[in-house]
Amino acid sequence: MRQPGSNTPSAPAGAAPRQELSLFDSICIIVGIIVGVGIYNSTPIVAASVPHAWGVLLVWAAGGVLSLAGALCYAELAAAHPQEGGDYVYLNRAYGPWAGFLFAWSDLAIIRPGSIAAMAFPFADYFSKLHAPFAHPFLAAHATTLYASLAVVVLTLVHILGVRQGKWVQNLLTMGKVAGIVAILAVACLAQGKGFSGSAAGGWTADGVNLAMIMVLFAYGGWNQLGYVAAEVKNPSRNLVRALILGTLGVTVIYLLVNAAFLHTLGHAGMAKSQTVATDTVASAFPAIASKAISVLICVSALGAVSGMIFAGARIVYAMGREHAFFRVLGRWSQRRGTPVWALSLQGLLSVLMIVIIGSFKSVVIYTTTVTWTFFLAVGIGVFRLRWREPNLPRPYRISGHPFTTLLFCACCLFLIYSAVVYDVKQFHGTGTLVSLAIIGLGLVIYRLSPRIGHPANG
Repeated sequence: MRQPGSNTPSAPAGAAPRQELSLFDSICIIVGIIVGVGIYNSTPIVAASVPHAWGVLLVWAAGGVLSLAGALCYAELAAAHPQEGGDYVYLNRAYGPWAGFLFAWSDLAIIRPGSIAAMAFPFADYFSKLHAPFAHPFLAAHATTLYASLAVVVLTLVHILGVRQGKWVQNLLTMGKVAGIVAILAVACLAQGKGFSGSAAGGWTADGVNLAMIMVLFAYGGWNQLGYVAAEVKNPSRNLVRALILGTLGVTVIYLLVNAAFLHTLGHAGMAKSQTVATDTVASAFPAIASKAISVLICVSALGAVSGMIFAGARIVYAMGREHAFFRVLGRWSQRRGTPVWALSLQGLLSVLMIVIIGSFKSVVIYTTTVTWTFFLAVGIGVFRLRWREPNLPRPYRISGHPFTTLLFCACCLFLIYSAVVYDVKQFHGTGTLVSLAIIGLGLVIYRLSPRIGHPANG
């Protein structure tokens, strides 16, 4: 049975997503996912890749503009299709059920576990500096893996308990990380800094700009994920658009202020050479507490990103389970908990497996980048396709500056795909790309073998 005007199957009464997320909750999800540890890990690399301090701010501003272009594309799609599943729904409608299924399959097997693991590793690294109880040599040697896995398990259980519990944890973690960033800005104002002094690079180079933009766009990643929980947002036609735009703009402002604080305190050359840029900034005024204070901040930031990705990602798996018999159990929505319990459980298990098998932050990021931006590109092109296929569909929001905004986003996607493949080939002989292609190929086989049990999201 379908709801009037809907293009996805309706859940049984009392066992469907409920609209419990306010505009503030939605913004917290976006900010909580984006502002993880990328701002702390990426800033020294970016500073070393551009020739002067204003260049640092320029590339971070450019990253914000490109991310906003993507957010505007998703805002139109989310407002027009406020259903659980985000990209899964958009790709279904633009290209057919096979495209949505491949995205959901790739997100389940590659993108989501990798993204969760990528944020869990920094949490584990910094938490082990605060607390290291393992005396046994084996446990001590694998403390990072244990802490990262434990973070995923605990936050998955929190989100299984219910949407209200999950959203409050997400809101608290997001407010905690923003408060920490405000503290860093305050310290920078108190410190007698070096100003925007010192050159860290000889001049602008193509390789430097490419590396800087890859790191910047990684730090901005996550603005698209509000669409995954669209069916749980109150007044979705207005709040989805507002949250996507305000959340992305808010993160851009935060990132520019943080980089300005680092530059003011350490100088351009000092920022480029720093291995712990946030710690060094705080240490300029409060050396005794800098290490522990920043470790706590990064732990909170990483947990906020992990929590947001767990919350949003399971909704894609749920949407896929509603339509494909092979994944039927994942399409069950708990009436008691108000959450997709089976989808959350499988997502958590796969994330822990990726933590154990791959074992490092950098390897996980490289493994997921090409697949992630390939589907982003498909969604960007899908905007044009859906406007052509569904010219009369009500669109509460239409992309500002279209088609130029949409083309800018598509060009950004192509750049990231090319850069990631080239890096993978040079550093790892293309292993990550080949494994990803094999998993996507397996997804095509499963799609052909799995009977449909619901109405497709493409109507």
